[in-house]
Amino acid sequence: MSRAMALAAAAQAVSLVQKIARQGSCDNDQLLAVVKGILVTDPERPADVYEGANLDAGYRLVIELLGDASRNKDPELTRYLIGLLALERRLAKRRDVLALMGERINQVKRQVSHYGLEDEKVLGNLADIYVELISPLGARIQVAGSPIHLQQGLNQAKVRAALLAGIRALVLWRQLGGSRWQLLFKRRALVDEARQALRSH
Repeated sequence: MSRAMALAAAAQAVSLVQKIARQGSCDNDQLLAVVKGILVTDPERPADVYEGANLDAGYRLVIELLGDASRNKDPELTRYLIGLLALERRLAKRRDVLALMGERINQVKRQVSHYGLEDEKVLGNLADIYVELISPLGARIQVAGSPIHLQQGLNQAKVRAALLAGIRALVLWRQLGGSRWQLLFKRRALVDEARQALRSH
């Protein structure tokens, strides 16, 4: 169940990137649900990372992207996910970057206690972590959408914070034994777990 949760958080993160880029806005609760996970750096158990977070949209996306109904598959979301998986694999090999990330995230945690997670400065600092530490590790993720929306500073910050949230989710996914191999050959089990999670809410 935890593996499906991590994958759902990653799927929800990339769907928010798509919405912000195309529509200029997204569901704020869904965004905060995944961004909150970035700040949980030392959980006692996997479920603590997204405790109380609404990941229903992510679970539905896991079912769409990995299920048998091919008409529902969104190639853009798949491309974003594959791009983040590649970046996360590179991140895993860079202890120096991981250590620096931990320091920067701790700084953001202190900010959150003063301003709250929705604050523009907080989202901007999370975005900076993505741009300065994650982006240089591999091929840049080309976000498709309306230039009008993507040129707005707050939207840029939200997109990058969501991408960082996707990386956080995939770090958890790998820690729980998730791999690209499973996305190919264990799809049905992951879809079943996602369905079970939706039913239990």
